[in-house]
Amino acid sequence: MPPPSTQCPTPYASQVTTTGLLTDHYELTMIRAAIEGGTARRRAVFEMFARQLPAGRRYGVVAGPGRFLDALARFRFGLEELDFLRGSGVIDEPTAAFLAGYRFRGNIWGYPEGECYFPGSPILIVESTFAEAVVLETLALSIFNHDCAIASAAARMVTAAGRRPIIEMGSRRTHEIAAVAAARAAYLTGFACTSNLRAGLDYGVPTAGTSAHAFTMVHDNERQAFGVQLEALGVDTTLLVDTYDVPTAVRTAVELAGSALGAVRIDSGVVAKVAAGVRTQLDSLGATATKIIVTGDLDEYAIADLATAPVDGYGVGTALVTGSGAPTASLVYKLVARSPDSSPDLVPVSKQSVGKPTMGGRKWASRGLDSEGTATVEVISLTPQPDRPTLRPLLRQLVRDGEIVGVEPLTAARDRHRRVLAALPASARDISPSGPAIPTRFESVGAVGQ
Repeated sequence: MPPPSTQCPTPYASQVTTTGLLTDHYELTMIRAAIEGGTARRRAVFEMFARQLPAGRRYGVVAGPGRFLDALARFRFGLEELDFLRGSGVIDEPTAAFLAGYRFRGNIWGYPEGECYFPGSPILIVESTFAEAVVLETLALSIFNHDCAIASAAARMVTAAGRRPIIEMGSRRTHEIAAVAAARAAYLTGFACTSNLRAGLDYGVPTAGTSAHAFTMVHDNERQAFGVQLEALGVDTTLLVDTYDVPTAVRTAVELAGSALGAVRIDSGVVAKVAAGVRTQLDSLGATATKIIVTGDLDEYAIADLATAPVDGYGVGTALVTGSGAPTASLVYKLVARSPDSSPDLVPVSKQSVGKPTMGGRKWASRGLDSEGTATVEVISLTPQPDRPTLRPLLRQLVRDGEIVGVEPLTAARDRHRRVLAALPASARDISPSGPAIPTRFESVGAVGQ
């Protein structure tokens, strides 16, 4: 398969000219009231974090910064959008004037894509005026909650698979645009390729695929179907052998392709048992190098159960695109600091809501390391931490004074994730249910209720 592109092309979702309306009604009514009340221009700091990880998860994976920065660049309100908002009574003329000239002019910091996070990790920090920052809430949450959920599940599947490659093939189990984002997030965490061609074009994710059961059934018989596929795609193709009778299909496949047959795919049955029988049969027919790919409702636990089975690769769909039981990362976007009146100084603010408290103040984040470089603690503080070998800073600037500066190739995030995950304690890579792999320690964090 071809190497992934290092470019950052305009994605399919960018066919939507602007992203301003990818938001909630109340974001704009807040701005309307803030303009009238005189608080729209107050300096404000918003923070995105998860109060806790999904039940049983040991870490989360940051995915979405690249897609968010692309969406931010197109966060505009054109004439059509403004006419709709006026006509529906959402905005008044002062708000329309603000939105017509909207450009984000503030600063954004975040955990880089591929990084791991834990409860309380400030994975995105947005600093600007209240009006400029609050209106990004829904857009940011929709991208990060989806992509982090998919990446976090995908990472566990990659761990369970060990050295065996995984194909992402969940497009038909989710929304068509979400499918592209899911393929991107899966590749970021170590999936080998995707069946989604749009992800290949937009993000350089390698693509793969051969045929479905329908291809076999449209022919007069299985032998004819295999022969046509081999003629068209070559002997290195993958033949689907469970449409009718598996042993018969395997024998036919080797008779037609010879010992150079690339692979066979199994999509049903008790996979471990079927795979064992197929491996024995292939070897007996001299096709010792032919690989066995298994698909069909696999998740990280099913993959782990197949660790000792004679399987060479996996295809994962439904479990991947639904977050394997955790379809959202449950991230929130909260105001943590603001300027009082016209003062340039920031004061911490926090919620005191029952069950949903927040910690005030603009945060800095670092990861504590032991002498061997293994992560020991997530450190969140109200002041920057001093540089030292045992403390790795986590936040990077993504936007500086309105200029997007944090774009990077997807391959860089993929490489980062591999390094970051390897630096977590070995227990983090155990997929059995447990709590966070490392604790989160809040230092000098004072909450001032407002």
